[in-house]
Amino acid sequence: MRGLTGAGSQRARETAQAAGTATAVLAALGLFAAGCGTGGTGTRDEGPARAEADAVPSASAAADAGDGTPDRVDPVRLIKNDPAVSAEVKRDLKPCVADEYPVDVSYGNLTGGSADDVVINVLTCGDAVGVGSYVYRLEGGRYRNVFTAEEPPVYAEIDRGDLVVTKQVYDPGDPVSSPSGENVITYRWASGRFTEEYRTHNDYGKVAGQEPTPVPEG
Repeated sequence: MRGLTGAGSQRARETAQAAGTATAVLAALGLFAAGCGTGGTGTRDEGPARAEADAVPSASAAADAGDGTPDRVDPVRLIKNDPAVSAEVKRDLKPCVADEYPVDVSYGNLTGGSADDVVINVLTCGDAVGVGSYVYRLEGGRYRNVFTAEEPPVYAEIDRGDLVVTKQVYDPGDPVSSPSGENVITYRWASGRFTEEYRTHNDYGKVAGQEPTPVPEG
């Protein structure tokens, strides 16, 4: 499941199952607890994202980034100030409750830099569908966008040093809660950019008793 990000809250995300639904991978908002780790090498900052934190770390914070403790950024400010982010995503990025934004943040080493990279997923408030995924790399004391994916539903995460992007696939007639499958694309940092290493496609099984979606002839 997916939740809001920031200090003091919990995000749990389950991989879509054979009979999975979008709600199985996209959690209900508002479930808060202590932070958790990922299945890969990154760490996640869970809970409500708040606008008062600095998006760019101080010089001393950046210098200490190699001590194993990732610097926390303000993901909302980072997204709002990023010219690579679409105007639609910026416009729709609003608090769901009070000052709690639907933003999921992960920290980890993707680009081999001196500080942890930041992976930000922007979700919708109502059903927590991923509408944008972004990767930021610390360069010269500021974070630079080095990856953007804005084809919803999309979700990016760190897996053993690679960037893994999941895009759900809908056949004609599929409800939002029941995609037909997913494309999982693995990217690796090389020569100053992310390049696709490989991709897999997973078809979700249908619930017992459910007729498959007919394929039009011709």
